[in-house]
Amino acid sequence: MQSSISTFIAFFSYAKPWRMKIIWASFCSIANKIFDIAPEILIGIYVDLVVQREQSFIARLGFESIESQITLLAIATFLIWASESIFEYLYSVGWKNIAQGIEHHIRIDTYSHVQNLDLEWYEKQKTGNITAILNDDVNQLERFLNGGFNDILQIIVSTIAIGGVFFYISPLIALFAVCPIPIILLVASLFQKKLSPKYLDVRNAAGDLSSSIFNNLLGIITIKGFTAEQYETNKILKMSNEYQNKNQSAIKLSSAFIPIVRMGVLTGFIGTMIIGSVYALNGVIAVGSFSVLVFLTQRFLWPFTRLGETIDLFERSMASTRRILELLETTFKIKNSDDPKIMNALNENIVLENVEFGYEDKTVFKNLNLEINKEDFIGIAGQTGSGKTTLIKLLFRFYEIKNGEIKIDGTNINNIDIASLRSNIGLVNQEIFLFDGTIRENICYPNTDIDDSLLMEVAQSSQCLEFIEKLDDGFDTIVGERGQKLSVGQKQRIGIARALYKKPEILIFDEATSAVDNETEYLIQKALKEISKSCTTIVIAHRLSTIKNADKIIVLGNEKVLEEGTHQHLIENDNFYKHLWDIQTGNN
Repeated sequence: MQSSISTFIAFFSYAKPWRMKIIWASFCSIANKIFDIAPEILIGIYVDLVVQREQSFIARLGFESIESQITLLAIATFLIWASESIFEYLYSVGWKNIAQGIEHHIRIDTYSHVQNLDLEWYEKQKTGNITAILNDDVNQLERFLNGGFNDILQIIVSTIAIGGVFFYISPLIALFAVCPIPIILLVASLFQKKLSPKYLDVRNAAGDLSSSIFNNLLGIITIKGFTAEQYETNKILKMSNEYQNKNQSAIKLSSAFIPIVRMGVLTGFIGTMIIGSVYALNGVIAVGSFSVLVFLTQRFLWPFTRLGETIDLFERSMASTRRILELLETTFKIKNSDDPKIMNALNENIVLENVEFGYEDKTVFKNLNLEINKEDFIGIAGQTGSGKTTLIKLLFRFYEIKNGEIKIDGTNINNIDIASLRSNIGLVNQEIFLFDGTIRENICYPNTDIDDSLLMEVAQSSQCLEFIEKLDDGFDTIVGERGQKLSVGQKQRIGIARALYKKPEILIFDEATSAVDNETEYLIQKALKEISKSCTTIVIAHRLSTIKNADKIIVLGNEKVLEEGTHQHLIENDNFYKHLWDIQTGNN
């Protein structure tokens, strides 16, 4: 498992664009801490002034009169406190801006990277876990950058600065004061090693919990339909308890750190007080120097009690950062070739030659060969699992084939720019996903510069203009999350309009009529008849009536093309297609 320190180093490499800002914020933190401990030194100088008067430390600098010494100390006090306040403001603004900036960029970078990952990767992930990384884990990192980094830096600065003062006054007392620090650091190291895996478990449990809640919200109709509310509540309760238990285990360990550190602080404090008192009484050190030791001892050691909280915050953030960086390091297979060709149109045909493809545990195609000519209306039929939808995924290049070639106008699609390939293909899925916005925004997605004439044209062609005009707000009607305010048939027709708005060279319907009523199927068939006149249309159909009028029907099965031809030709062949047709028409 990657350590928290190596994770932090990897993160710091990612944060390279912010390094100058980090250096500036660090300088302000250091300056603030130096000015923060200066008042304790001033107290010692004040005491020295009262005791030594004209023989004080300040007098030896050339300010012999009491009045001039007091004036100098008053000015110094004002400047020190003002400087401390100014640098506190500067480092606070600096670190918070850095935290917000990195949080923003790492979330966008991670989201952008996730969008580019292969479809194969998505099929192995839990959506809620990805959401947890993009939100909760990124926020956890931001919390550490807001204050944790500054705390660590200031502990280091105060240790060096105050330790230097101690050694200047008395090396022996300094040794007693510094003595607990190695023990504290050793304890901190041991706690850090034990906390690191615990907090990674906490973040993973949080991701699982988030994933389950997310999926339940998506499936709320099913949950209510099966009156499974209590069952699902119990599942979430169990996962939440597991998350709570993992958190409590980490908290129990992290909470033990502060009492242990307090005992180390107490040891150093007692040693300093005893030796310092003896030295002051015997005149080895001045009373003012002893006063400095008294006030600085606590300032020297007490910040280490906060080290537990800082380590706790550090480990939580590094566990989150590790998950973020692992996500960013995930590679994808589907990428452009070195010199990709831009696809502007389909001029001739689409050809699949000896295509072999399969998923991890299943071969889908072994020797697939077919040809689709420009502006053909092609129907794809076959039993469940025959590879109908897989064929579409291969045309989109969502997956890489194992052997063979897929060519468009004679060019292997691996050599075509991915964005231009996919922008020339319009897709209408069985389950249309609509975004929470207006009908206009969903049809024109993702374009913001809307062509109203094209909008009306595709609404007419997709047979959805009629129902849109009956709505109170027309094209400005809000469809709700996932289009829940519309019927299945209405969503299907909007999905067709959205695909047409792309003005694609190739239009694909994937089981677009399987879940709609007969009237909607008739309207979609009517739309298909018009659409197929202007572009190459591929229709995957469970209802064979949808593709009855296709120029060619391709029947898939046994990892290849079983038969192809027009509807009439396939019926006359009296083969597998005829068998499917008879089942659907009740003639079997």
